[in-house]
This record gives sequence, C-alpha cells and structure tokens, in this order.
Amino acid sequence: MKHFITLLFLCCLITGPQLFSQTYYPPRGQWETRTPQSQGLNAQKLAEAVKFAEDNEYSGSKDSKVASLLGFRREPFHDVLGPMRDRGGPAGVILKGGYIVAQWGDVDRVDMTHSVTKSYLSTVAGLAVDQGLIRSVQDKAGEYVWDGTFDGAHNSKVTWEMLLNQSSAWSGELFGLKDWADRPPREGGIDDWRFKKPAEPGTVMEYNDVRVNVLAYSLLQVWRKPLPMVLKEHIMDPIGASTTWRWYGYDHAWVNIDGIKMQSVTGGGHSGGGVFISAMDHARFGLLFLNEGQWKGEQIISKDWVEAVQVSSKPNPSYGYMWWLNRGRRKWKGVDDESIYFGAGFGGNFVVVDKKNDMVIVTRWLEPNKIGEMVRLVQESL
Repeated sequence: MKHFITLLFLCCLITGPQLFSQTYYPPRGQWETRTPQSQGLNAQKLAEAVKFAEDNEYSGSKDSKVASLLGFRREPFHDVLGPMRDRGGPAGVILKGGYIVAQWGDVDRVDMTHSVTKSYLSTVAGLAVDQGLIRSVQDKAGEYVWDGTFDGAHNSKVTWEMLLNQSSAWSGELFGLKDWADRPPREGGIDDWRFKKPAEPGTVMEYNDVRVNVLAYSLLQVWRKPLPMVLKEHIMDPIGASTTWRWYGYDHAWVNIDGIKMQSVTGGGHSGGGVFISAMDHARFGLLFLNEGQWKGEQIISKDWVEAVQVSSKPNPSYGYMWWLNRGRRKWKGVDDESIYFGAGFGGNFVVVDKKNDMVIVTRWLEPNKIGEMVRLVQESL
C-alpha cells in the first residue's frame, strides 16, 4: 500500500492535471475535440447515433413560413408577425465532460430554434430572482406589472411560477393576439374556444405562446432593458458565446420603457421571432446548466435556479420552469434516467442535459418523435 501511494504521488507530479481531469470550459471561439474512446465512449455506437440523427431529418418544409403556416393551421388568425429564416439541414453536437466527442452538419449556422427560446426566457427570469428584482416566484406578477396586464379577479391570481410552468391560464390579448386562439383544443368550433371559461390559475398546464409572451413582457417591465441585452450581458458573453445569435419579437411589439422604445421578445417562433442561434452556442448554454450554473469558477446563474427549473410542476410532472423533464408522460422509451431535462422546439430542435452521464446533446431539425431514440443510442455508446 505504501509503495502504491508513493507511485500515485509521483504520477501526480509528472502528469499534473492530466491524471485528475478538471471541468473543461471552452474559450470563446475555440472548442477542444476529444476522441470518443478517450471519454469512455464506443466510437462505433456513437457514430450510429449521429447517423440516426442525419437520417431522420425533420419532414417539414425548409421554408420556415410554410412549415409554420401548415403546422399551426388550426389556429384562427394565425399569421407570421416576426422574423423567420429558412432552415438548414440536420446538425448537432455531443459533449462529454465538456469536450466535443461528435458533431454533424453545419454547427455554426444560425437558425430559428422556436420553443427552445423558452428555456432562455426562463433563465432571464432566474437572473431576476438571483438579483432580487423578483423577490419570489410565488409573488403575484401584478405586484410588479401594474399597467392592467394582470387586472381582474382571474388574472390577478397569476404568479411568476404559474407563468414559468405554463399553468397561468392568463386570459386576454397581447399585441393583438388572443390567448384562446393559440393552440386551440381539437374538439369544438371557434365559438367554443372563444367563450370557454379559462382554467383556475395554477391548476392546468397549457402550452400557449401568448401567455409565454406575457411573461417576456412582464420581465421587460422588471428589467427595464431589452431582454436580449440582459441575456447577452449576464449569460452569453460570460460563457463565450459567439456574436451571431439574436432574439426577436413581433414586428409591432414595441413598448415604451422609461421613454425608450423597446421590443418585447417572443418565447417561441411559430408566429416569427424567438432566439436565432447556432448549435455551438446552444451547446455552451447546455454546458452551463450541466455544470449547475458555473463557468470557470464563476456562478453565472445560481445553483438554486438550475435546480428549480428541474422540479416537476403539479399541473404537469413532465414540465418544470420552461424545461421539459424526462418524467411522466414525456418520458422517453428506453431512457430511464429521470434526471435528464431538455429544451425543445418546433421542427426537432433540442438541447438535452444529461447530468448522470456528464453529457450535453444538441440536435437541429431532427424528426421530433425521434429524440428519445436518438438519446438512447447515445447512451448505448457509454
């Protein structure tokens, strides 16, 4: 035993940090690639996972306007109100221990990411909590936004948490869009949807971009500066993201804050707008959450918030604070790890955080119902 300890000490002197690896954080504009084998992965199995992603491209049109208008054609009054961009082909990157172990397609291309934007919006809310701009997510939003957005017996019950887990049932109109017209139920006609009494706030999770945009609008009132600027200063610049990503709102969604016109951004892209970003910048964002909000020894966003977004909401065990959870009805077949959480967007955009295996998986334009199988194939390479 004595000789083993002596040998281990000598190895430490010779190899230094190579023996006990430290968390890797890629510098701006750089990212180290490691072979799958060096990170404990089967290269052939990992290659099969990549090929699966390449062979299962999203079947919708590459013309984003066409894909959106067809995908949401059941919505009355649906139209394109903000910027859109024709999409690229399948692309993605897989990280293990922070290092790139696989990538495919054009990972630097800036594309729409649709509802993955919601996970970025949630992060801006977390920053507001960290800085004390929002005292508690249990507070009623109307205590912070007093312009009538949360007036009335119904909307006055809405808390920040309800907005974050999409159970607010907020009722009204924002920038000309009515809450009841967004993702209407499959049964009934337009009058049934229009005059249906909204659920009690906090009881039912309803995926609804108008209500998500109410959250973005409310956070704009709290921060009193454009949310893309907040995200850039507090998250994207510190983690070394590129300068190419953008975050848009609808063309007409401008509000007066302190005498300055500011655009209220969207939390998705099915009517245009949202975050436009590359796979590599997505990967940095995912790595930040994998490392519990730390980047090179600095706590960029609190560990408390990173943990909070992963807590199942009562209305939907598969959903936290604008991150999906591998639990409940959304649990992927063959992937039993319930610690996995992910941002998901229209057209097969995913940022998957796999804590147990120290991995981040980013996919662009994967057929949405194939993500579970894709993750399972990646895990089989371990």
